[in-house]
Amino acid sequence: MKLLRTTVLAAVSLAIVGEAAATEWNVSLWGKRRAFTEHVEKLAELVDQKTGGEFTLNISYGGLSKNKENLDGISIGAFEMAQFCAGYHRDKNPSLTVLELPFLGVDSLEEERYVSQSLYRHPAVMKDLARWNALAIMPSPLPQYNIVGVGDAPQTLADFAGLSVRATGGIGKAMKAVDAVPTSMTASEVRQALDSGVVKAVAFAPHAHMSFGTVETGEWWTTNLNPGTVNCPVVVNIDALNSLSDAHRDALMGSINEALDHYIASYNGKTMEAWGPALDAKGIKRISYSDAELAAFRDKVAGPAAQNWVVDNNKRGLPAQELYDMVTKLIAEY
Repeated sequence: MKLLRTTVLAAVSLAIVGEAAATEWNVSLWGKRRAFTEHVEKLAELVDQKTGGEFTLNISYGGLSKNKENLDGISIGAFEMAQFCAGYHRDKNPSLTVLELPFLGVDSLEEERYVSQSLYRHPAVMKDLARWNALAIMPSPLPQYNIVGVGDAPQTLADFAGLSVRATGGIGKAMKAVDAVPTSMTASEVRQALDSGVVKAVAFAPHAHMSFGTVETGEWWTTNLNPGTVNCPVVVNIDALNSLSDAHRDALMGSINEALDHYIASYNGKTMEAWGPALDAKGIKRISYSDAELAAFRDKVAGPAAQNWVVDNNKRGLPAQELYDMVTKLIAEY
C-alpha cells in the first residue's frame, strides 16, 4: 500500500513538473492568414515541433488587439509576440522608419530581409524598441509597393495631382511630392474607404491588394512606380523572452531563419504567381511610367526625404545619420 502511494505521488509530481514546463505565448496579428504572416505561422510550427509541444505560439488574428495597438500591448505584457508596421505609429518607433524612406533602392525580399535584420541589431534600434519592452526578432519582408485605383488612371506622374491615395510612411511622402493627397489608414480599413470614395487609390504590396480586396473593385495598377515599402517587424516582450527556459528560447530564436526562408519562398512563389492572373481576371489595366519620369520622381523625393528624416530624428536623440548611412551602405554592398 505504501509502495502504491509512493508511486501515485511520484506520478502526480511528474505531471505537475510537466505542466509547469509547458509554455504558451499569445501572438497578436490582424486580418487573416496570408503571405504577410507565413513566417509567424511557420515559426509556431517549428517551435511546437522542436519542443515536443511544450512551447506553443497561439496566433490570434485581431482577437487580442488592434493592429495600431500591438506595440502598446507588448509593452504591458498583454501578449508575448506581435507584428506591427513602423508607419502605423512613427513616433513610437522612429529608428525603424529609416527603412520606410522612399526610393532606398531595395530590389528583393532577400535584400529587405538582410538590411532589416542588420538594422534591428543596431544598439540605437534596440534601445528605441526597449522603451516598449520590445525586441524585434524578425522582419516581414515586402516587395516595392504599387498602386491600385479607380477612376481615371494616372498616365503620367503629373496626373497624380489631387488623387487621394492610401499611403503610409515614406510612400505617403512620395505621393505628396507628386501632389497626390496621401491618407494613412490600416490595411483592414482600406476596402471600405476605396468602395465609398474616401480614397481613389491604394498603395500596397501585391499580397495585400489580394488579401484586402482592392483588386475586387480596382480598375488600374501601376506596374513600376516602386516608391518604397513598409517595415513590419515581429517583436517579442523582452521579459517574456528572458523568462523562457534555455531550451525554449533556443527553439524560438533558432527557428527564425528557417521561418523567414519559408516566408520568402512562399511569397516569391505562390503569391507572385497568383498576382498576374488576378489582375487579368479582374480586367485591371496596367500602367507603366517612362524611365525619365521615374528618375525625375526619385530625384525630387529621395534626397529631401532622407535629409528631413535625419534632421527630425537627430532632434529625437537618435544617431540618425549613422542609421541612414548604415542602411544605404548595406544596400549598396548587397
